[in-house]
Amino acid sequence: MNLEEQIRQALGNCVDQVDFSSALKTFHGKVRDTFQISDREMLIAVSDRVSAFDFILGTVPFKGQVLNQTANWWFKQLDSIGINHHLIEEIDPNVSRVKLGKTLPVEVIVRGYLTGSTTTSSWYAYENLDRMICGIEMEKGMMKNQKFNTPIITPTTKPEVGHDVALSEQDILDQGLVDECVWSEVRDMALKMFEFGQREAAEQNLILVDTKYEFGIDMDGNVMVVDEVHTPDSSRYWISDSYASRFEAGEEPEMLDKEFVRRMTIGNGYDVDDGDADPKNYFDDAIRVEAAVRYIDLYERVTGVNFVIPDSIEVQDRIQNAMKNI
Repeated sequence: MNLEEQIRQALGNCVDQVDFSSALKTFHGKVRDTFQISDREMLIAVSDRVSAFDFILGTVPFKGQVLNQTANWWFKQLDSIGINHHLIEEIDPNVSRVKLGKTLPVEVIVRGYLTGSTTTSSWYAYENLDRMICGIEMEKGMMKNQKFNTPIITPTTKPEVGHDVALSEQDILDQGLVDECVWSEVRDMALKMFEFGQREAAEQNLILVDTKYEFGIDMDGNVMVVDEVHTPDSSRYWISDSYASRFEAGEEPEMLDKEFVRRMTIGNGYDVDDGDADPKNYFDDAIRVEAAVRYIDLYERVTGVNFVIPDSIEVQDRIQNAMKNI
């Protein structure tokens, strides 16, 4: 049985939401379901939900496993450069046991290239906002998809409800969102991880274009990386060996990231300018299958590890059994 056939068989066996009655506290996010299990630890179950256009579109087979195992592969790589992170162990392909901490109310986006298509992108700011993004003036004379001389940090708020709001680094300090000493450490860690990520990606013929990091303070008072690192949901990847020729020709790079879900949904008829249209109506099984193929492909390209599809046991039952044994 080939990969697409295995994915089609799994269309009715996806992880929509995980519940855990033994948890001290529970939080359901867009993609992750989090459960506090002690005064120092949590379980994070990564669902197969996919979000775009500020909607949950549906589920993609094996997406949660891809995100969880991609993030965990990167967390383990970060040990080699001395980055503190929340991962303790992976207890299931979709579930990780992690350190409890207080999450900082700021998302840290590191950008290596002038690109993007949304109103929050660096390219939009370059064309429409006098080359200013998050208090940073980007240099003159750049072209879309060109590499910055040095990566830039463009933070945003992390609200529980509503859209993220762009911040300058000075805004973070002035508003008291993060202590100055903590922010300095966060900034250094983010740039160090991004540089490391770009080096590792280059070895797999990939360009890590930009990424989002989240940070927290662990129970011992140390800054740590939380949530996910360099996954297709948090990061933009391009194929390296075709980048230069496409850039010179004014063409878009070959992309490997979550953006393909948006493109396929629009290609299926969704009009982003129609306020009454529901993108879920354009997210069909063909897109779900293609998205799963691409997520798995990216996992294997990034990690250099073959993706292992679990046995046919119902995935929800498998996850519940793993969590009960903690």
